[in-house]
Amino acid sequence: MKNKIYALAASLLFLLSLSSYSQTINQFNGTQAERDSLRNTSIAIRAAFSKGDVDRIIAFHHPDVIKAVSYNSYQKGRETLRPGLKGTLDSFYLDFVENKTESLYINGETAIEQTLFTIKGTPKGKGEPFIFKGRSMIVYVKYKESPTGWATIREMIQPATE
Repeated sequence: MKNKIYALAASLLFLLSLSSYSQTINQFNGTQAERDSLRNTSIAIRAAFSKGDVDRIIAFHHPDVIKAVSYNSYQKGRETLRPGLKGTLDSFYLDFVENKTESLYINGETAIEQTLFTIKGTPKGKGEPFIFKGRSMIVYVKYKESPTGWATIREMIQPATE
């Protein structure tokens, strides 16, 4: 019985220490200026998609970006994104109808954003509009050549399964 009490007490102390550790981590979420800058980056990227502006979209990606938009899609390097973006944007108008940031963690030169999104795609030719929903995790780094000073360096998309 005594061993069970010690084990329970040790488990509770461990859980309490994890809780205080996670609260400490959450305090390092950057300045208001950094959060505003990242929000403006996200808005500018979505606007570039809506306008079909491939060059502008590419400008927000670090040259060493790695992007996985589906299980079978792994792209490395900013210029590898261009053909797929061009093909998609030549065929469809894309509008972000939802973009809800679930979490944002900023630590110095790096930021990690997790977002729920919904994109409405409208064919430029024949066909029916579609809705694509998912969750993204984007890692940004400060990058002077980006229009806002932040560039994506890692992106992963998780399509909704509803």
